[in-house]
Amino acid sequence: MDAYDTQGEVRHGPGPRTGVAALSLRYQIVAALALAVVAVGVCVHLGMVFLHVAPSNTVSKRHGEAIGDWVYPEFEQNWKLFAPNPLQQNIAVEVRAEIREADGTIRTTGWYDLSAQDGRAIDGNPLPSHTQQNELRRAWDFLVATHDSDNRPVGLRGDLAESYLRRIALLRLDRVDAAGEDGVVERIRVRSRTTNVPPPDWSEEKVPDKPVYRELPWWEVPADESGEGRA
Repeated sequence: MDAYDTQGEVRHGPGPRTGVAALSLRYQIVAALALAVVAVGVCVHLGMVFLHVAPSNTVSKRHGEAIGDWVYPEFEQNWKLFAPNPLQQNIAVEVRAEIREADGTIRTTGWYDLSAQDGRAIDGNPLPSHTQQNELRRAWDFLVATHDSDNRPVGLRGDLAESYLRRIALLRLDRVDAAGEDGVVERIRVRSRTTNVPPPDWSEEKVPDKPVYRELPWWEVPADESGEGRA
């Protein structure tokens, strides 16, 4: 209700509440708790990433395993873009699969260029997603960093790297319906194709133009990842 001051003028009461203030006390408390949880999560994430990229110190030495579990593989950082000699190669990741048909026969697919699929999704897109730009590339970098030249896992993160890359490859195969209507992916094989970036026309530098391949062993696909047994 409007009130009148001593001069007889109308004095309006406070306007309607908006935003969080418009909620009941119970929901205001819930909203405050949710914001607090998000803020704590952001602080923890930034702290973990900072400790990962910072020079070795007492905290990172003592809690190195926890930091690694948090960062790898999705949030790993590196400085290759700013290196004195940046990467001068294009690395494409490809996959093929062995499909078990409904009648029991095994069919081997051709090679699917997963990097080219990402490239087509990014081409002409002014705001490509982080997944389109980095998911596959970082998965391959993670695997290379945790395997020796004979493609054998080195260290505790080797199996994690294989599982991570395998799941990405299976998702991409599913998108293109590589198994068909009744087929099941039994095994997959991943390889990289590395080609040198041609030097500019004015340069006298000569680089090989023949691609170099690195093929990984065939990986068995667990039933819960292949889709076998789903309704």
